[in-house]
Amino acid sequence: MNKKFAVLALVFVALAVAGPAMAQDHGAADEGSKDWWQFAAAAFAIGIAAAFGALGQAKGLAAACEAIGRNPGAVGPIRITMIIGLALIESLVIYALIISFMIITA
Repeated sequence: MNKKFAVLALVFVALAVAGPAMAQDHGAADEGSKDWWQFAAAAFAIGIAAAFGALGQAKGLAAACEAIGRNPGAVGPIRITMIIGLALIESLVIYALIISFMIITA
């Protein structure tokens, strides 16, 4: 019970802190001008996401191959679990791509 309360309190604190940051208004001088930092942030975000996504997929694939090698009878469940895990990792990279598009177009 205590652990659930701590997690719930942390979520509420994060939402309370993030709310005012999202309510900021861009100044009139920023309209129509692209800053170099926007492009750098987008490139950094997609680069880091792709790199660590690839590392995560490689580690998951290696673990699945090792598990199949140790127990060939469990190929079906291991393969299904591996494919679901790889899809979830790839979805995080796609989210980073969408966020970097949002950074560039903002």
